[in-house]
Amino acid sequence: MARIRETDSTALFSMFEAQVPALPVERGERLGNEEYLCDFRARDAAIRNGASWKLERMQHFEEVGSPSRDALRRGDWAGALSLFEEGRESLRGIQADEEARGSVFHRVRVVAEPLSPYVQWELHSLRISAEYGERVRVLPAEAVAAAEVGELLPELTIQDDEALFQVLYTEAGVPDGAIRFVDPDIVGPWAAYVRSAYAAAEDIASYFHRVVAPLPPPPAA
Repeated sequence: MARIRETDSTALFSMFEAQVPALPVERGERLGNEEYLCDFRARDAAIRNGASWKLERMQHFEEVGSPSRDALRRGDWAGALSLFEEGRESLRGIQADEEARGSVFHRVRVVAEPLSPYVQWELHSLRISAEYGERVRVLPAEAVAAAEVGELLPELTIQDDEALFQVLYTEAGVPDGAIRFVDPDIVGPWAAYVRSAYAAAEDIASYFHRVVAPLPPPPAA
């Protein structure tokens, strides 16, 4: 895919930003961390010839159980990147399973520049994931600014247009479960919205080469 200039991406997004869907919390079901992960994994494993979508907006998360994230926290940039490389075999296995099931995962990563240390670190991971089949695109935060009146866009995962999870985090970025929605009147509009954001975004490979690769190591975070 040819690189979409930031101004072009913003223009594309402005065509549908007024249609940001509602996400009424009272129509969802609150899940704890373990309950959310269990349901998400079961639904993911059941997908056949379908697709999943993720909208990621926050600029800092506290990953749990990630040695590479721990390395970033210590300021060991070389170690963090080395651990990504060591995970390639696992990614290869995940992709083989998804291809066998006809399952395709798409991610829209909203980024604010200058990049936070976390996002710089994450984009290295996402670049490798994309090499093994994950569909990853990057959207500038400016493109969604008009849609974020009072609050950021939610963190979402959508599985096969059947279930939407609003993934929750504490103020520090620690995972805090999710709200599950299965009403088609909620899931459908959000699935269309994320697809539109994906269409307006830039492929991770070109964004990484243009913005991320030239950067020096970030500070510990």
